[in-house]
Amino acid sequence: MKNIYILFFVFAFSLFQSCGIKNESDIKRPKLVDKNATNNTFKLHHELEIIAKKGFAIGHQDATSYGINWKHEDNSSLIKSDVHEVVGKFPAVYGFDIGKIEHAQEKNLDGVSFNIMTNLIIDAYKKGGIITISWHVDNPVSLGNSWDSKPAVSEIIKGGKNREKYELWVQRVADFLNTLQINDEKIPVIFRPFHEMNGSWFWWGEGNCTASDYIKLWQQTVQLLKDKHNLHHILYAYSPNKLNPTDEYLKHYPGDEYVDILGIDIYDFNNSEEYSKAIIHDLKIVKKIANEKKKLFAFTETGIEKIPTHNWFTEVLYPNIENSGISWVLLWRNHTTSHHYMPFKGHTSENDFIEFEKLPKTLFLKDIQKLKN
Repeated sequence: MKNIYILFFVFAFSLFQSCGIKNESDIKRPKLVDKNATNNTFKLHHELEIIAKKGFAIGHQDATSYGINWKHEDNSSLIKSDVHEVVGKFPAVYGFDIGKIEHAQEKNLDGVSFNIMTNLIIDAYKKGGIITISWHVDNPVSLGNSWDSKPAVSEIIKGGKNREKYELWVQRVADFLNTLQINDEKIPVIFRPFHEMNGSWFWWGEGNCTASDYIKLWQQTVQLLKDKHNLHHILYAYSPNKLNPTDEYLKHYPGDEYVDILGIDIYDFNNSEEYSKAIIHDLKIVKKIANEKKKLFAFTETGIEKIPTHNWFTEVLYPNIENSGISWVLLWRNHTTSHHYMPFKGHTSENDFIEFEKLPKTLFLKDIQKLKN
């Protein structure tokens, strides 16, 4: 009888192997947009899954590029951050924007050198940070900025008369993303192009192109990066703006084969009650869709300019995202004293942010470093 058991086990194991399931890691790997994604890209996705179970990573746009009354310079080895100045920790998620890379310019639309950006991304990744990249790309027809709403999408998708120009622009994006590497290994990034498409303020937005053309633009951009330029270190994030009553979250959705992460951008325009309702309503929709599609989801942009609301971080933001299931929340940039979304030393919200950092689900860089160990 014992020999029969042994023979049965050998047969079952052989059958298991013949089905193509080689090891445990093969079973657990999620289905990403890029089936040839690098191991580090899969690791990033897994890290975001773990983070979402523990809390949410705190992000800041241009966190180490500049802040209030300072700017990172070429010859500086000192890495600064307004967030670090206040709580003694760096953010876990670092937001960067590559607008103007399409023209092969030296600096992005906010005056940040692309060489500096590369170095800051490498530094952040070495320390365990998560990188997300947006692209406020200029209008390819008018050559105005992203907010120039002259219709352009139909002219840059396949068959459009500006298609060749757009392919050159995507090549320049690919060239930059290829610079993000350490010891010949590409740094995995979350790429979030053509965001807030349900609004009308960008040339790729509602009313300036059809949903069908938007979807084609997204799909063809992914195909160019993945298949033509062989970039395999990217997770792709889709992020509409706050939903109006008639908005459909999936109206511009490019399809599960072209999106890794679902997001939403919601800002507080000095009406915290309306803002709170929007967060609860919209994130509930995003969570439901993400769960159905087995996708990660995040709060991809938020904030209140100048932070005038008392205890905004602890009494407005935190309670509304505490149990939301997001992987991260990204606060927008600190540009000037009249345009900033994070507190800095001496700010009236400094103490509130210190208390925010102590709350159980806020995860900064040091916190996600511990999750990896």
